[in-house]
This record gives sequence, structure tokens and C-alpha cells, in this order.
Amino acid sequence: MFLVHVTVPAHTVAVELVDGTPVRVLDPGRHRRARRATYVQVDVREQLLAVAPQEILTVDGVQVRVSAAVRWTVADPVAWLERATDPLGLVYLGTQVALRDAVAGLTLDTVSQRGSGLDAVALTAAVASVARPVGVAVTEVVVKDVILPAEVRAATLELATARRRGAAQLEIARAETAALRSLANGAKLLDDHPALARMRLVQALPYGAQLVVTVGEPGTDGA
Repeated sequence: MFLVHVTVPAHTVAVELVDGTPVRVLDPGRHRRARRATYVQVDVREQLLAVAPQEILTVDGVQVRVSAAVRWTVADPVAWLERATDPLGLVYLGTQVALRDAVAGLTLDTVSQRGSGLDAVALTAAVASVARPVGVAVTEVVVKDVILPAEVRAATLELATARRRGAAQLEIARAETAALRSLANGAKLLDDHPALARMRLVQALPYGAQLVVTVGEPGTDGA
């Protein structure tokens, strides 16, 4: 008797439907085809869902734009085919709502640090709870970008520039103070040691200059 088989490619599974009813899920490989059966292949590799930037108000009333990415796989192929006409659309909407709820409870300063104030575990759990009924397993939700209003970006840049300028001026003042302290110490050393002062004077003379040395105290006849 000739047997008809169905081959399921790697990285996929096949949902076997007999008279339109799901009967079993076939793993990759060669399987015997059932009578009156049709097969729908489902890719079970990990995939990435990009969530476009959406405008959200922070707790202090500033509007920011936040984007995210969702790592997901099909965990239940039957639910993936039967529970919703657009299961990935539901995951997308669930991610938008979870982002809005998370950001709405934070201040601008917290959100502006590339979403570092967001609880990644809670965010992933919120999206996973929406995705699970439609057969999707969410591995991770990552905040990609936090886009601030132009006015806030300009103010942040101005503040950062002022801080840099202040740090540079402070460093210059410290260098000048150190130089003055060194000059003061040198002057005191020369006052305390006249011979050293004369030696320093000789060292400072330009090349080819003449030096006249007078022996004895001024105003004496040398006797």
C-alpha cells in the first residue's frame, strides 16, 4: 500500500487539521499524512517586533516619545492559529499599553536616562500576560529610544555645556593658584639666600652678555 507522507521543515511545526479541527502538532521531520487532513506550518524561531515611538506624558506633564522592541516566539501553534486573526497585532497593542502605564508613573529625569527607570521585568511580564492567550511567549521587552521634546533637549545641552565650562574654569583657577604658590615659594627662597638669588640672576643673563663683579662692600676704600 502506498503511504502519503508530509515533511515539516526545520525551525517550523505543522498543525494537523482533520475536517477543520486541530488534531496534533507535528515537529520537524517526515510524518504520515492522515486522511482528510490539511497542514498549516508555523515558524517557531525567535523573532523581533519593533514598536514605533509613541507619545506619552510623564508624571510631571512632559510629553516624550518612547519606542521598544519585543523578542517573541510562537509557544502554542494551535492558539496562534485559532485565538485571533492578528495575534501579533494584539502583542503590539499590549506593548504600547504597558509602555504607557510604565512611563506615566515616572518623572522626566528618570525617563530621560534611556528608560533606565523602567522596570524591565514588570514591563515584560505585562506584555507576556497579553501575549500568552494567543500562543505567543515573550522573552524580553527592551526600551530602544526615549525622544525628549526639542526644548528639553536644548536645555539639557545648555546645562551640560555650562557644567563643562565651569569644570574647565575651575581647573584653570587651580592651575593659576598652584603657579602663584610656586612663585611665592621661589621668591621667599631667594630672599632667604642672596647667593642663590645672584646665581639665578647669572643663569638668567642672555648669551654674550657681560657681567661686572664688584668685590667688597659699597662705599669702602678696600683697605
